[in-house]
Amino acid sequence: MNVNNKPYQTIWLHPDDATIVQTIDQRLLPFEFRIVDLKCFEDARSAIADMIVRGAPLIGVTAAYGMYLAMLDHPFLADLTSYLRDCARRLTSTRPTAINLSHAVDRSLHAILGEKDINAKLDVALKTAQEIAKEETEACRKIGQFGLAVIEDLAKKKRNSVVNILTHCNAGWLACIDYGTATAPIYLAHDRGIKVHVWVDETRPRNQGARLTAWELAQHGVPYTVITDNAGGLLMQQGKVDVVIVGSDRTTLSGDVVNKIGTYQKALAAKDNHIPLYVALPSSSIDPSLQDGFESIPIEERNREEVELVEGLTETGLERVRICSEGTPVLNPGFDITPARFVTGLITERGICEANEQSILRLFPSFRKSF
Repeated sequence: MNVNNKPYQTIWLHPDDATIVQTIDQRLLPFEFRIVDLKCFEDARSAIADMIVRGAPLIGVTAAYGMYLAMLDHPFLADLTSYLRDCARRLTSTRPTAINLSHAVDRSLHAILGEKDINAKLDVALKTAQEIAKEETEACRKIGQFGLAVIEDLAKKKRNSVVNILTHCNAGWLACIDYGTATAPIYLAHDRGIKVHVWVDETRPRNQGARLTAWELAQHGVPYTVITDNAGGLLMQQGKVDVVIVGSDRTTLSGDVVNKIGTYQKALAAKDNHIPLYVALPSSSIDPSLQDGFESIPIEERNREEVELVEGLTETGLERVRICSEGTPVLNPGFDITPARFVTGLITERGICEANEQSILRLFPSFRKSF
């Protein structure tokens, strides 16, 4: 995707130094576009934990590069296997809800430990990270192609008037490597000349919609409007929403969808107003080991300061201000679970399917081996 008319992906190897991984510091957007260097394992781990990078596909790729940097840190360590397993454990624990993270770490660790020679281990660590990045990018591109059909059908029904799409949080190219998941069909529809408009949830408490999705859409020239998280239901009642498209951090084999907190409320409102809700996700976000998401999935509880404080741009720079009195009890779950019965369809890199085990396995028969 483009930033000020220059193409970028969200993570890449430094063009002049293969020991450095570069990424965009998403904490500063939309006020500042800054590229940061990840030079060691701890840089990669911190980038995930501190949300320099975020979004399930990007977290997974960053973790894979983290395993590569771990190899670069201590290639000749006496007990290399134990060290790498510990690095894998530390990476996986940073953001426990997004399944892409553990998928990427497990794949990288298996590939590295499968080689005996140190140089071969280094080579396969880098190769694996780059392969995962390429696969995620291609998956998002295909998600865009399949999801485009949904928007095209709506445009035809509306006789080519504007298709209003509501999305939640940021499931755009910033959350992935390129294209995005929920945004991929939107970008493709816009590029095809279809009239689209996006209702962008601000997405408290970190405001990833207002700060990231809105910035992305503006860079691409897609019409959008930022709304408060609680405005979506009213807009649906008023007939101002044609479809809801969201992403996923983990989806069970039965079709339950774990996504940014607040997604469930959007699903309830969409169901009550007979508005289709699609979940756009790569297969790397599906957890075939889980049949039911309500008891098995760890829901990340994040720092209370994200709720207590709001960050914004002032004349002196980025500042945080308190919105409740000190000592106020605070709960900050990062995700919620939308039951499969509220999901119209899953948009994947292999097509659109219903949110149930039979339909998912029809597209991804290899998942049968996982349970």
